Amino acid sequence: MKTRKISLAMAMFFAITFLFSANAFAQEKKKVETAEIKSSVVCGMCEDRVKKELAFEKGVKDVQVNLETKVITVEYKTSKTDEETIKKAITKIGYDADEMTADAEAYEKLPACCKKDAPPH
Repeated sequence: MKTRKISLAMAMFFAITFLFSANAFAQEKKKVETAEIKSSVVCGMCEDRVKKELAFEKGVKDVQVNLETKVITVEYKTSKTDEETIKKAITKIGYDADEMTADAEAYEKLPACCKKDAPPH
């Protein structure tokens, strides 16, 4: 009888330990980070385009664009993507992303108001 209680107590201890460790592992796997990327966005159309296109990038949770500072802030799941991949995605839309320059073909397809030399409006 005493052995059965000890076995039951040990089984419960291991079950609880397993549940807590599995939960901690799941939370670690779902880690979210924020990247601030300097870009060449100049207007509301740029903002809309960047938000729309990055929404389809795997792992991206949120995108904010500050037109005054020209900074794109991206929240993303580290288990799905990384900052380098997000920067490449921004260049493929036609905008600079930190030290990476915009894809030439994509940049040429941007409206005139979205070009780097366009005045803020």
